[in-house]
Amino acid sequence: MYQKSKPTLIVGGGFVGLFTALHLSHQQYQHPIVLIEPKERFSFKPLLYELLSGELQAKQVHPRYTDLLTGSGVTIVQDTAVEIDLHHQRVVLASGRDYDYDRLVLALGSQTKYFNTPGAAEYALPMTSGTEAIALRDRLQARLRQAIQTPDPQQRCPLLTVAIIGAGPAGIELACTLGDLLPLWYEDLGGDIDEVRVILINRSGELLKGDINSRLRATAARSLKQRGVQLLFDTSVTAIYPDAIDCKKGDRTFSIKAGTIVWTAGTAPHPLLRELAVNEPEHRDRQGRLLVTPTLQLPGFPEVFAAGDCATNHAEPQPPTAQVAYQQGKAIAHNLQALAERKTLLPATVNLRGTLMKLGLNESVANLFDKFKIEGQPGHLVRTGTYLELLPHLRHNLKVTADWLTDEIFQRHRPVRSQRLGQTPWLSGMATIATGLVIATPLVWRAAQPTQFQQQMNSTGMPALIDRMAPTK
Repeated sequence: MYQKSKPTLIVGGGFVGLFTALHLSHQQYQHPIVLIEPKERFSFKPLLYELLSGELQAKQVHPRYTDLLTGSGVTIVQDTAVEIDLHHQRVVLASGRDYDYDRLVLALGSQTKYFNTPGAAEYALPMTSGTEAIALRDRLQARLRQAIQTPDPQQRCPLLTVAIIGAGPAGIELACTLGDLLPLWYEDLGGDIDEVRVILINRSGELLKGDINSRLRATAARSLKQRGVQLLFDTSVTAIYPDAIDCKKGDRTFSIKAGTIVWTAGTAPHPLLRELAVNEPEHRDRQGRLLVTPTLQLPGFPEVFAAGDCATNHAEPQPPTAQVAYQQGKAIAHNLQALAERKTLLPATVNLRGTLMKLGLNESVANLFDKFKIEGQPGHLVRTGTYLELLPHLRHNLKVTADWLTDEIFQRHRPVRSQRLGQTPWLSGMATIATGLVIATPLVWRAAQPTQFQQQMNSTGMPALIDRMAPTK
């Protein structure tokens, strides 16, 4: 009697999990693929600031899994894994349903870490998903509407104050975005934009400490200053209340009244990882992440793969970024196919193409391969275009990219600072087209006349740069 094969289970629908599933589908993988994810929608995390500001729309960066996986052959199960039995190869879900698996991919990601700060989990808003970005937008707009109806300046001040805790990339990108966005929103309501305050609180004495983006520290500091963001360095948050924060700097303690408090200070591995029956401490690092082999397999369990925020390879550690997770998902899919075909598995190779940071509305910095820094609106085009290239489905990718380019050229669906910068929408749109042509011209030249391009541009290093920038299919 024919017995249906056990599925390949993917637990977690972030970048690693979703891209593993899609690559398996594209490879004509012959085993059933089941993706277990509690949320209805995928969150394209690097572009959540655009979702908050309205520069991009929910359908672009917060699409439903069912839409992304239509026609892929991947079964999506909207449920939460509560138990993973590695020895019996079984995953139990919150609904009570369980799955026996043949292969398992752990792509659980991370969760917000509050460092046991009283009130943080209850009163500080996180910014890690599309749902949370929309909730933050709603909170900010409600506070602004409340402020415009509050005649007393002392009562109005907290409503117009946003405190962001943590000056890593997420905190800086959010602070710059709000430094541009909130004055526009408040001005539209008839308010005085000089009353809006954005405060960035950092426990250390420098921005981006220990982060892959640390080379962009000076650029980030300049952007924050241009937007009037108040920086509090060497400041610890000791408690959070519904509308206030207790802080400590040296021997001094003080409080900040704020109508909106956002937490971007840290992450921790998913709690389910702590319950996995793996050898301690050989198979975990200090943060609790799983230690995996170069092929991204769990030692002692060759049928289990893990990557992204929940795993690391000590021999070649990688930063927790979207470009890394994207490539790891592709590597896992390749090795799952190799296992099915009894072929040799290959170590996962990750090519870092540089760093990207959003530094305000329609402004970013792109540090390509840590050698070429592009700022302002050209940096915005490079950053957004690069991330849109990573959208998880070709059909969705093309549609969203076309929509974005149309919006950029014709200035649709986005709050722009053009009047404050002395620009007109027409000039900004023309600048977008011109920048796109500057970026695209070398690519077109190389495609049309590769020999001439190589001969004339070889001394500049441009051919090698474009080769490295070209997306890996």
